Amino acid sequence: MAETAMMAANRYRLKARAADGVIGARLAVELLAKTDRLLGVILLFNNLINAGAATLASVIAIELFGDDKWALGGGTLAVTFLILVFSEITPKVIGAAYADRIAPTISFALTPLLKAFNWVVGFVNLFVSALLALMHLRSATAETAPRLSAEELRVILLESGQFIPQKHKSILLNLFELEDITIEDVMTPRGKIEAIDIQAPIAQIREQLATSYHRRIPVYDGDPNNVIGILHQRRVLDALAGGEFTVESLRERLAQPYFVPGNTPVYTQLQYFQENRQRAALVVDEYGEIQGLVTLEDLIEEMIGKFTTDLPGGVARLQWDDAGSILVEGGRSLRELNHELGLDLPLDGPKTLNGLILEHFQDIPESGMSLKIADVQMEVVHTQDRRVKSVRLYRTPAP
Repeated sequence: MAETAMMAANRYRLKARAADGVIGARLAVELLAKTDRLLGVILLFNNLINAGAATLASVIAIELFGDDKWALGGGTLAVTFLILVFSEITPKVIGAAYADRIAPTISFALTPLLKAFNWVVGFVNLFVSALLALMHLRSATAETAPRLSAEELRVILLESGQFIPQKHKSILLNLFELEDITIEDVMTPRGKIEAIDIQAPIAQIREQLATSYHRRIPVYDGDPNNVIGILHQRRVLDALAGGEFTVESLRERLAQPYFVPGNTPVYTQLQYFQENRQRAALVVDEYGEIQGLVTLEDLIEEMIGKFTTDLPGGVARLQWDDAGSILVEGGRSLRELNHELGLDLPLDGPKTLNGLILEHFQDIPESGMSLKIADVQMEVVHTQDRRVKSVRLYRTPAP
């Protein structure tokens, strides 16, 4: 029982209980840090008891039945059965089932035994170490013990059940994905960026600022790729209120644009925002062309989920209708579709539904054309300006 309980006990749970001041858990952690000596003292007494039981059975059989070989054989079988049931199988089944409870308790007995017979265990371990050396192996220690990988931690979270609230579990699972997600996956595409052309009439700029729901707005000079700065709405309120708003005053209030490559991992971008005291960045491709805009809020939403408040005119939450279909924009992120609709669309290529469909057809599809990708039936509803504007998706029937 002791051997099975100690080896099957959850070491991380024992460490947590030891940190809370549970003495038995602390002793168990100390014993498990020296696995070779722990097993040595357990097996030493286990084998002594088994050998003693076999010897005692033989003596009793001889006393009762003399040198009868059938009596000795029967006694050996009886002792083997008793040892198997009461010393091996039953205790080990109990030890495996209640390892986390038994390990701290049994450690109170194992610790003094190990101290008292440390020299015997050490002597036996000399031969064990020599044998391991011949096989080019090392005994397990706290330093060589395997550490949990990210995937193993993910499985632990998924199997944690009611011990971790579902919302907290979702946040922790999202954190594991930050290294695999790039800002291309979470950015606002170029076609949806609200920007100001500084060459536009001043009245148009004023109206755009008055009706904008964004606090930070990119400002470009003629060409959308020629971004000259980022305007914070708060910086221009005084000029708008005082009637002194001009192109020159607008230029004076622009912050230096901050550009980042689209393949930057989300976790790395979070660090960049923190180190550079930035909250928004323009995403560019390898040629320097602007692909989109990413904000600190976008990255935070990737970790904790969408905020409950949306901007007026914002995109509604995705949901299948009663017929098992849904009409979505072509510019929708594939990751978002997978997450909210439970799909498995490929993410190793295009980032949007429009890009995925264009890649599939290798041409601009016409309205009404159908296709199937990753077991998802799709129908192109509307195309415009060489882009797929809207697509109807059909839910795959459950098998």
